[in-house]
Amino acid sequence: MSLSHIALSSGRSIELTELRMSSTYGGMLEGYPCKPINDMKIRGLQRQAERAFPSTPVHLVPPSCEYPDQTAGAFGPVEVLPSVACIGAFRSTAVGSELDSVLHRSALTVVWFQAGLDVPSGEDAGLVLRSIRWVELAQDYEL
Repeated sequence: MSLSHIALSSGRSIELTELRMSSTYGGMLEGYPCKPINDMKIRGLQRQAERAFPSTPVHLVPPSCEYPDQTAGAFGPVEVLPSVACIGAFRSTAVGSELDSVLHRSALTVVWFQAGLDVPSGEDAGLVLRSIRWVELAQDYEL
């Protein structure tokens, strides 16, 4: 059973089968959002996705950042990622046209950031998710 379906810009439909959400800066006791902290957060989220879904490729959707008008600290200017960090397991029909569509599917794990807790769905999913280059990034597997 899927959590939602997303219509990619390419016309392909993909299913979201698992979604993990967390607060981007939850548990941050010291410091402030800045490029070095954000880079660590992003690398950590990618490693978490790779460990959770070792049999599928992991794709990071480059996050957008906001730069509020605040005084820069020791690590540079304030740089804020969207508040929710997401790891999603997606699947679709096989990428390889020579593969039997009954016996084969394709899968991709995606890491992205979003502003709210909404589960991406349909054509209402954010453009960053709808623009995933599935054929280039996903991996076929046998059922």
